[in-house]
Amino acid sequence: MSDSTRDFYEGLADEYHLLFADWNASVKRQGGVLEALLRELGVPPGGSVLDCAAGIGTQAIGLAERGYRVTATDLSPAALEKLRTEAARRDLKIPALPADLRSLDHALQETFDAAIAMDNAFPHLPAEDLAPAAAQMRARLRPGGALMLSVRDYDQLRAQRPRFDRQQIIDGPDGRRITFQVWDWAEDGSRYVLEQFVLRQTAPGRWETHGHRAEYLAVGRDELERALAAAGLADIRWRPPESTGFFQPILTARAP
Repeated sequence: MSDSTRDFYEGLADEYHLLFADWNASVKRQGGVLEALLRELGVPPGGSVLDCAAGIGTQAIGLAERGYRVTATDLSPAALEKLRTEAARRDLKIPALPADLRSLDHALQETFDAAIAMDNAFPHLPAEDLAPAAAQMRARLRPGGALMLSVRDYDQLRAQRPRFDRQQIIDGPDGRRITFQVWDWAEDGSRYVLEQFVLRQTAPGRWETHGHRAEYLAVGRDELERALAAAGLADIRWRPPESTGFFQPILTARAP
């Protein structure tokens, strides 16, 4: 991934939890959703899971709390440090290693029952790197192991090309905050630049504003399926939010 992607998550690491009305509740809810799907894929609690885009631990911590043996990788050292802090606060052991999705083999050689990359991580990659990244994840799977990705529904989004997304006003114990995203699309709709804004009220009438900028590939379902197939994965299947309870479509596959 590019330096700009790493910079995006490095800058956002201390504020990422603020994008949720209640991050701790989301950790628990997403852990439950992913456990149900992993069970369906033949990986019950006690199984080993590699979270290849772990960030601050939203999914990794939720799964570890449910008994999975989780290892986390991410390209952002700051996000991983936040994950380590949150895991230690819960008495969880989650090895956390810096690694790009395209070079997981530089960080670890173990194999796992499942490998996941959630919350739209893959579209940070250029199109030519989708299959190599999928191959890196496949190489970390035991025979029959499960792979799981979640991405935005870009087949729909490319038709709509929204400019403004995920706006919310949250009144928390530390005061009011407003979060929203601005999307600037390429002329052909193939990519867009996202700016994530976090506004925090510091006093009546006074606000502190932080912006974080990243670029995404608006990758369609067919293109992702081809990337996974090129990486040698099988049983490739889309699972819509209404069937999983997760907030994005999930693509699953298996290592032969």
